Amino acid sequence: MTLRTLVVDDEQPARQELCFQLDRIGAVEVAGQAGDGIEALALIDALHPDLVLLDIQMPGRNGFDVARDLLARQVDTRIVFVTAYDEYAIDAFEVNAVDYLLKPVEPERLERAIERVRGRLANERAAGGGAMGGEELRRIVQYVTDRQARQAQLAVKVGERFQLIQSSDIIYAALADDAITVVTHDLSGTSSFRTLDELQANLDPAVFWRVRRSHLININKVKEIVPWFSRNYILKMQDASGTEIPVSRAQTKRLRTHLNL
Repeated sequence: MTLRTLVVDDEQPARQELCFQLDRIGAVEVAGQAGDGIEALALIDALHPDLVLLDIQMPGRNGFDVARDLLARQVDTRIVFVTAYDEYAIDAFEVNAVDYLLKPVEPERLERAIERVRGRLANERAAGGGAMGGEELRRIVQYVTDRQARQAQLAVKVGERFQLIQSSDIIYAALADDAITVVTHDLSGTSSFRTLDELQANLDPAVFWRVRRSHLININKVKEIVPWFSRNYILKMQDASGTEIPVSRAQTKRLRTHLNL
């Protein structure tokens, strides 16, 4: 059984690596590649793949947004999620038996996922239907939707009061003197989280990037990218002060890939 497969990831090197591994497995046809959720939905409608290898962390419409759309329209395809660090999602996958691949994807793990899809597809066809393991996928998408809703707001201390802000309004967060400052267009306050790791775990990983150890930025709130020495960059943010944040060497490659620099 040859699986017509669509590979979806916003980073081209990741797509190329998955396609290379799929070619080595055999009996897998890479029908197409997509770099974002909107392109993925268009290609799914055009190509009718048996399987979609679907990255979770993508700007705009992420992997769960794509899954919600497919569920709503009852599109006949199977999904294997690909994730870098969504621990909460991994827990839910384990509970609901929806398959996922953890980046960097190991060839043996990918091969097991492909064989699992083959088995499900054979069972579905023998039973005369049952796209995407429907109820299992529906549970995981609902789980993530509920969690994202709880994470939509964040409490920030300004003076003696706590103000609730939308997480999407955060421009950047900075750690200094054991305190985390959160900055939006309208305010600057202190977060109750002890570390940037804890704060980042409660934000959308596709949007909030740790560009250096002391700074977490909203990639959608970058006003300007200024070339710096040694092919590095400084990000000028959209806050009133136009704060400039250098990008660490480790994150420069990701920035170049994401923005085609």
